[in-house]
Amino acid sequence: VGALPGRIVQALKKAGTINPVVMLDEIDKVGRDFRGDPQSALLEVLDPEQNSTFSDHYIELPIDLSKVLFIANANQLDTISPPLRDRMEIIDIPGYTASDKVQIVRTFLLPKQLEEHGIGDRNVSLTDAAVDRVIDRYTREAGVRSLERRVGDLCRKVAVKVATGDSDGAVVIDADDLPDYL
Repeated sequence: VGALPGRIVQALKKAGTINPVVMLDEIDKVGRDFRGDPQSALLEVLDPEQNSTFSDHYIELPIDLSKVLFIANANQLDTISPPLRDRMEIIDIPGYTASDKVQIVRTFLLPKQLEEHGIGDRNVSLTDAAVDRVIDRYTREAGVRSLERRVGDLCRKVAVKVATGDSDGAVVIDADDLPDYL
């Protein structure tokens, strides 16, 4: 109830085999609402005692899912129901370290955001202290999505300064400047 009908069968059909790897993306975001609880459908799918006789409620035919390898990812475990967690083998993979994120900002995120906002690297410079503080105080995730958004916020503010003539040259953003920019 509340799950999209036929998705498991569609995945098997698309894979063209009865023993595929099926990825369940962001399983921690699956939530119950007035229509039902999709996690209860996943209990039946992931339980080795039941999934050999799984009945898809869309086509009403039994399907053997015992040879399917299900891999799920999640950002947090506390939103996944305990019975569903019990049916999973949990592998904790830590996110990027702070030094990894600094390199990602310098190598990928800042150049990408500078290009997207039409400003060159001659117009803006982030100090190491500023990058460290953005990572430490303005983002709270293992990945880099919100870090990229914060770097984009900085570039937009600099683009406005350049466009309005408030900047006479390169804008150097230090850690102490971040509250004004973010």
